[in-house]
Amino acid sequence: MHPGAGYLLTIAVISGATLAYEVLLLRLFSMIQWHHFAFMIISLALLGYGVSGVFLALARQGVSRYFPAVIMTNLLLLALAMPLCFLLAQSLPFNPAELLWDPWQLVYWLVVYLILAVPFFFAANIIGLSLYQFRQGIPTLYASDLLGAALGSVGIIALLFSISVEQILLLLPCLVLLAGLLLVSQSSLWAGRHKLGWQMTLLVTAAAMLFLLPPSLQLNVSSYKSMSQMLTVPKTGVLQRESSPLGVLSVVESSQVPLRYAPGLSILSDAELPEQLAVFTDAEAMTAISRFDGDFEKLGFLGQTSSALPYQLKRIEDVLVLEAGAGSDVLQALMFEAAAIDAVEENPQMIDLIQDDYAEFAGELYSLPQVNVHQSEARAFASKAERQYDLITMSFLSAAGVGGLYSMSENYLFTVEAMRDYFQHLKPGGYISITQQTTLPPRVMPKLIATVSTALKSLGRTPSQNLILIRSWQTTTLLVKNGAVSDQEISRLKQFSQQYNFDLAYYPGISADEVNRYHQLQQPYFYQAATALLSAQSGKFIDDYKFNIQPATDNQPYFSQFFKWETLPEILSLLDAGSLFLLESGYLLLLAALIQALVASLLLLLLPLWLWRRRRRDREKAQPLHKRVLAYFFALGLAFLFVEIAFIQKFVLILHHPVYAVTTVIAGFLLAAGTGSYLFGRIRHIHPQHQVLAAVLLMIILSVVYMSSYGTISAFLLAQSDLLRYLFAILMILPLGFCMGLPFPAAMSMLGREHDEMIPWAWGINGFASVISPILATLIAMEFGFRVLLSVALVLYLLAVWLFPADSASRQSV
Repeated sequence: MHPGAGYLLTIAVISGATLAYEVLLLRLFSMIQWHHFAFMIISLALLGYGVSGVFLALARQGVSRYFPAVIMTNLLLLALAMPLCFLLAQSLPFNPAELLWDPWQLVYWLVVYLILAVPFFFAANIIGLSLYQFRQGIPTLYASDLLGAALGSVGIIALLFSISVEQILLLLPCLVLLAGLLLVSQSSLWAGRHKLGWQMTLLVTAAAMLFLLPPSLQLNVSSYKSMSQMLTVPKTGVLQRESSPLGVLSVVESSQVPLRYAPGLSILSDAELPEQLAVFTDAEAMTAISRFDGDFEKLGFLGQTSSALPYQLKRIEDVLVLEAGAGSDVLQALMFEAAAIDAVEENPQMIDLIQDDYAEFAGELYSLPQVNVHQSEARAFASKAERQYDLITMSFLSAAGVGGLYSMSENYLFTVEAMRDYFQHLKPGGYISITQQTTLPPRVMPKLIATVSTALKSLGRTPSQNLILIRSWQTTTLLVKNGAVSDQEISRLKQFSQQYNFDLAYYPGISADEVNRYHQLQQPYFYQAATALLSAQSGKFIDDYKFNIQPATDNQPYFSQFFKWETLPEILSLLDAGSLFLLESGYLLLLAALIQALVASLLLLLLPLWLWRRRRRDREKAQPLHKRVLAYFFALGLAFLFVEIAFIQKFVLILHHPVYAVTTVIAGFLLAAGTGSYLFGRIRHIHPQHQVLAAVLLMIILSVVYMSSYGTISAFLLAQSDLLRYLFAILMILPLGFCMGLPFPAAMSMLGREHDEMIPWAWGINGFASVISPILATLIAMEFGFRVLLSVALVLYLLAVWLFPADSASRQSV
């Protein structure tokens, strides 16, 4: 029995809508919590698919007798579950920032995890039961499933640029219901009153959702986010909101309490700030649009901030502003009469706000003749820029995040390779200026100094002669010079710092009695860290420091990962004394998520299989084969996702954003692996174990090539246009994904011929490994880097070759 065209289209729509929903959850969690919960979204999606696989393996013969009704019921439940499960999940009082002192947060987190897995369970039921019902048409069904997923990954990006996330949350279930109407209308499986009944049910459900749901689709943003806190100020409201895959921009006005956004402003400043509008990205990462009428005297406050330091040392002509945002750094460069300013901003909607929506308010800032605006990711622009600059400036004002919650975020802007690239775009005597929010105890700036120092040493420079560091009450500014800091620059540095009460923290030849004068700390921590890190004892200082300040690299781009295991007992012993702020909780959240995934998958995947086996009282005679099946499919479940997660995290650099990386990598691997699975069924003259061995060997070759030449590959791709970057990224994925698609069906076909009673166990153990692997992969990448993660995956694939579940006779015939 073969599925008709209408059925294939329905499967494609359901698969596409489900993948789009998975990506939408990434965006929704970025808004209401933080984007690094991506690993949890992937894990819960796999949990839903895994539970469905076990359910169908155990009950498919029973449910297949009622196939039309079961399919439509699951389709209807999928449409309802998409918005309702999210609304239910966000109604729970889950807040990751409270996990360390509120044990109930672990319970809420587990409930959120299970609730959000429900829609994926219904989607997997539809696809899995269809594959069982139309066994002769599996290739075309599988192709429709994969094609739909690929189209869904492209479609969700287009939707995120076009409409709000709340509207998408309503649109996706309507697409599912529309697919159901198409299926009922065109398929012969439904006839007469049953057809009319389902048509009416689907239409009524769609109408009810469209009329009843919109008022309820309000996002419950974490109270710990900056925008939530600002909105508690009286007469403060959101003027405008723009959505894109890069984030939701919110323009906020405070009419009663004027906004004063001037990071690093001197405590001696008496300057009057102009009217300002706050701009938040995903309710966090605030910047501000300052009213500008062409009168630079009204921008005097910008000369009294720590970030004004490079302009005080010498005349600056050519400026590169990375992560320009709402234009504060551009205004500062204009105020100091820079002749040419390249402003680089990745989010096109941020540029539109300044160029169009608030152009008059901002004084046509991004249209001034001195300013050239580039819509690009900062690292990509720097890699392909041909000119050199007197100053490259950037702000990094949300480094540490809330309780270490940013520690799981990849940041390729502040790695050794990035710093090396920036430095090579400086004119002789030019500066890199980085301003960051002061964190105590210091960890962001020491790590930044360690990273910059490593980059300079790799270029044959002497870091101790190239760096200047000053501190305000709120920010710290690091200056990196292309050349040795001169006596004249040191003299101007001292004059500027004394004039505005900025603390000196480092310059070549600084003495201990010059530091910690104005904003006094218990110890001159920044001076101590800078002098130690720029000395011959830097390695020992890094090893002994309470936080992880190892230089960030493209292999381990977790700049905000400061957690060290050896300091955990000391910090926990001091929690009652108010030292909670010392605890960088990112690792602990990952461990909690791993335990949560283990518990959920054990209860929902392996326990039902164990109970089913006990009830059957039909023990497998070949006990060694039983163990081989468990080990083989467990290794595959870990290895596949390890490779996929490694590529997602590495492609954040190439494709510039986690959402782009997730959609491209998942769609690419699904298409490639599906093609590999399809072709496996066509190759009958080669033993399955030989096919798996050949695929794994090719995987190893490709992975070695990628790992050994990734720096060259990424540099080449960053210099390409957006279209070429995506095409080359997919081309990198396809051969590897093709090979990864062979081991699973090869072993399944062997079990199907000789031990079909083991198939449910194969599904269950593979699903169990798949659920925990995204979280485990993130832990390995953070601790050891992507190369180790990929190497572990290859070892697991080699182990799978050895464990291939053929019986003794089959192995002897190989």
